[in-house]
Amino acid sequence: MSSSETSSRRLISSGSSFEQQIGYSRAVVDGDFIFVSGCTGYDYKTQTISADVAEQTEQSMRNIASALEEAGAEVSDIVRVRYILPDRGDFPKTWGVLGRWLGDVRPAATMMVAGLMEEVMRIEIEVTAVKRRR
Repeated sequence: MSSSETSSRRLISSGSSFEQQIGYSRAVVDGDFIFVSGCTGYDYKTQTISADVAEQTEQSMRNIASALEEAGAEVSDIVRVRYILPDRGDFPKTWGVLGRWLGDVRPAATMMVAGLMEEVMRIEIEVTAVKRRR
């Protein structure tokens, strides 16, 4: 991950080629708010994505945690989450992973069924967080 300052906003990049091509940031920090773009199960270190929706969910949450860490926040700071899945039948397969990551956080949540950028992608997760004073 890398970041750059733009006026009062800080932009965080994962290094994904999509970010440069399309013109977006992995996350934007504005004051105490952190807006994390939709994260899929793509592993940027290995340049791979699992076919398993639970494994993709785990990697999506790791990608989110990495962006939040760079922003000076934690998963416990998440206040809003949006799940996007192409197949509504996959949602129950993600519950164990999501419960581990967010069970104690309990953010406001929305699940949507919609197509994703590539066929292999089975979940995308977008979050909003608010940095807590520690």
